[in-house]
Amino acid sequence: MSEFRSGFVTFVGRPNVGKSTLTNTIVGSKVAITSSKPQTTRKAIRGIKNLPEGQLVMVDTPGVHKPRTLLGQRLNSLVEQTLGEVDLVAFCSPANEKIGPGDKRIVDEIVELKRPKKIAIVTKTDAATREEVASHLLEVSGLAQWDEIIPVSALTGEQIDLLSKILVSHLPVGPELYPKGMVSEEETEDTICELIREAALEGLNEELPHSLAVTLDEIIDGGRPEIFASLWVERDSQKGIIIGKGGANLKQIGTKARSAVENLLGEPVTLRLQVKVSANWQRDPKRLGRLGF
Repeated sequence: MSEFRSGFVTFVGRPNVGKSTLTNTIVGSKVAITSSKPQTTRKAIRGIKNLPEGQLVMVDTPGVHKPRTLLGQRLNSLVEQTLGEVDLVAFCSPANEKIGPGDKRIVDEIVELKRPKKIAIVTKTDAATREEVASHLLEVSGLAQWDEIIPVSALTGEQIDLLSKILVSHLPVGPELYPKGMVSEEETEDTICELIREAALEGLNEELPHSLAVTLDEIIDGGRPEIFASLWVERDSQKGIIIGKGGANLKQIGTKARSAVENLLGEPVTLRLQVKVSANWQRDPKRLGRLGF
């Protein structure tokens, strides 16, 4: 019988290459929010996968990008810190997109890391032809000396079980790091904020995702939990966009978010949202700190 293995793996890549969806699919439940918008992930969220042969702890990092704000710099710093602490680094690149300068810059950083093992994952194979997948695999193989390269689709589940086994096989021999039934170390309050932000991201235009943050103000538990939360933006015009005509947008966000929060908690809740303005919070160290960054 092979020895039990455990350790940390991080998925890195440009924004919106499928890292959060991949984490959720491997874990088998939602531990990271997903959106078609870049910069959706802002924290190193840990998802846990238990297999007979080992325990895989996934650190889903923000997408690496060229920072324009202090928030952007802090997100990139978070990725760099995470890279230095994990046992295995997995570079993610979607099969339906060309390799670009951003990918090469990230791979160069990965190559400089001496300690962790490195694998490449070609994501979103369901969105590409077999020829495109083959071509992309060849291109990725030329970027670095990888320990493994594997194509997967988190959407269809193709090769996800195989990927999980491969990831565990590259971890060091060691005991369970978390209790067997645990799937994430995220606090419930943080997850509620993320689910509200995910609901808001779905219907918003391109500039708002970077300017949006969510804080939990209070939970009143009197039978049916009553949750009060604030959505923070940087300008009054953005506040108007989120609220929408006659409050229609905010109502839609609340409906989506309430459903997600009820799934998380397993019981009906009352969700009360308000929108607040904190001018240029992405560039202000004190305001970033108050908003959890």
